[in-house]
Amino acid sequence: MKSTLVRLTLALIVVSGCALAQPPEPQAKPPEPQSKPDEKPSAAAAKTDTPAAAKTDTPAAAKTDTQAAASPAPSTEEPWINGSFDFGYRWVALGGSPQSYRSVVNLGEGPKLIGLEFTILNPKKRGFDRLSARANGWGGDPYNTAHLDVSKRAIYDFSADYRDIAYFNALPTFANPLAPAGFNEQSFDTHRRMAKIDLTLFPGRHVIPYLSFDRNSGYGHGVTTWVQDANDEFAVPTLQRDSSNNYRGGVRLEFNRYHLTLEEGGTTFKNDDQASASGVNPGDRTTLLSGQTLVLNTLQQAYGIRGTSKYSKLLVTVSPSSWIDLSGQFLYSEPKTNIQYTDGAVGNFALLSSLLFYSGQRDLGTGAANAPHVSGNAGFELRPFRRLRIVESWITDHYHDAAFSLVAEQILFTGTLPGERTGTIPGQTLTSAMNALEVVNNNQEQVDVLLDVTSKLTLRGGFRHVWGDASVRAGLIDPLGPQIGGELSRNVGLAGLTFRPSQRFSFNLDYEGAATDRTYFRTSLYNYQRVRARARYQLNAALSVQANFTLLNNQNPTPGIQNDFQSRDNSVSLYWTPGGGKRISVVAEYDRSSMRSNVDYLGLFFAPGVSSYLDNAHTASSTVDLALPTIAGMAPKISMGGSLMISNGTRSSRYYQPLGRLSLPLQKHVSWNTEWRWYGFGEQLYLFEGFRAHVFMTGLRLTK
Repeated sequence: MKSTLVRLTLALIVVSGCALAQPPEPQAKPPEPQSKPDEKPSAAAAKTDTPAAAKTDTPAAAKTDTQAAASPAPSTEEPWINGSFDFGYRWVALGGSPQSYRSVVNLGEGPKLIGLEFTILNPKKRGFDRLSARANGWGGDPYNTAHLDVSKRAIYDFSADYRDIAYFNALPTFANPLAPAGFNEQSFDTHRRMAKIDLTLFPGRHVIPYLSFDRNSGYGHGVTTWVQDANDEFAVPTLQRDSSNNYRGGVRLEFNRYHLTLEEGGTTFKNDDQASASGVNPGDRTTLLSGQTLVLNTLQQAYGIRGTSKYSKLLVTVSPSSWIDLSGQFLYSEPKTNIQYTDGAVGNFALLSSLLFYSGQRDLGTGAANAPHVSGNAGFELRPFRRLRIVESWITDHYHDAAFSLVAEQILFTGTLPGERTGTIPGQTLTSAMNALEVVNNNQEQVDVLLDVTSKLTLRGGFRHVWGDASVRAGLIDPLGPQIGGELSRNVGLAGLTFRPSQRFSFNLDYEGAATDRTYFRTSLYNYQRVRARARYQLNAALSVQANFTLLNNQNPTPGIQNDFQSRDNSVSLYWTPGGGKRISVVAEYDRSSMRSNVDYLGLFFAPGVSSYLDNAHTASSTVDLALPTIAGMAPKISMGGSLMISNGTRSSRYYQPLGRLSLPLQKHVSWNTEWRWYGFGEQLYLFEGFRAHVFMTGLRLTK
């Protein structure tokens, strides 16, 4: 229905534009005043009073002239507003783990604004020509959106976008399911809000100024870990608050042969996370340390992080000739960050370096960082012959981070001073200062050649070279410290083709093969092959089939790493819409995926081990839309289908989601919509994480 409404709206806009393009009809001439009986007609009137004029002077003609005189401008029946409004109520019947349901589905009960969209075409063109708005998912759903577009031709384009994403993750097995703290570590119940405003002046002209503002903020609760020196972690509740604002403005110069963009912008960031705990918390350590139990009784922890950045951007594209295009971009920024950290803890802790037990500690940390950042890219496209294109691109990225930090930790003991009552006695203070320097340089060069062998076959070939170096502070126990360096060097071969033997069939193939000498991270792409193939066949006007195949195979044979990774995905989809889908339409898809990963690592006390993961999954989905027999001139519609996922491997699981919908028109502009969904999730090893939920929703859809 929404797509039909969009097409109807576009059609109305086109029709109105065509109507405005037609010349206006001449207005009817007001009737001449009748002459008095004793007056003679004027010469002009006598000249007009010809036999032809008298012949058309019939009662019907006179009536038409009277109506035209009463309404000189032709009336229009084009609606100035159209849109739709969906609202309803949802019920949820849940069985099993509520934490897993909220982590996976998180649809709530209550009244809901399912969807709202409307378009206003201003007939008087005052202030704006067109206004469009839409909103979805309001009423407590995990994903809310709102969007507004306002424009006046050749004067301005304004858009505003807002999104609210609820992120909940509290799977019992996410961190440590056996933690004695009594609640799940690393869990989150947060919201992420994103807002964006764009204003463009004089669109379609040569000089186009623009302004933009973006805000990204998060808030909510969670559980994190407070780490103590003696290899113990205490799960504590946290309050999370962060936000970043981005301001930018500039001007675009648009001409036939070149385009230039000049932009200035700035960013501000802040983070004010807090953690607090009260009560006996034994942490994750379940064994005694030198006959004593480690415990956390109270904790107050706070972060204060502030960051600012200003940047300048220059973008230019030039077409000096019909056979060559040039482009380039330069960006410079200088972000700065300041950090304040405090905490105070009471309990029974241990300092492993001296096997010293103490009853509390206070920490104070401060730091600052300055990271100038320069990046740029350049490229060109050559068309020396009609069937040949050569595309060259070069990217460079350089930044260095100069940082300083100071951390002071004061150990507290419980004891009695001479002449005083028992209390807290300040002990030794541990102070550590650190200067950190990070320098990273990354570069990439790529050339692609595209040849149209025939009008039905296009071949692609290319080469990509990626290189760089980095220098960062080494770990505390790294014998190569205080700085450690890394390098990146990778050569990639590219190939592909597009084959279109007929309008009904098309086939695309892309291939990458890489050989790497050095890389930064153990799990980075090293010696890899990546293949992607897509085919589509239109059997007839009503039936089409599409197939996709992807493969990624990555190997790093370096001793101590031995990374072996492979991911494979095969899918086929079918679309059947006989008669344009007026009575029935079917969409079905099946996907077979597999993944395996093996990589060496160092575990506790530097014991070597192998991390392995295996997953084989089957995913299927389908939807059947049926138009039922017409009742009183209105056709109800029913939809049936759903999706399922079955995986076997390291973490075998099952997920089912059948659904059914009914849309029953009540009047020309009112329909009643009802939907039922069932969610079923279960795992072979972690049965307590399974859940089952019936979700029922009903509501009305109003259209104009």
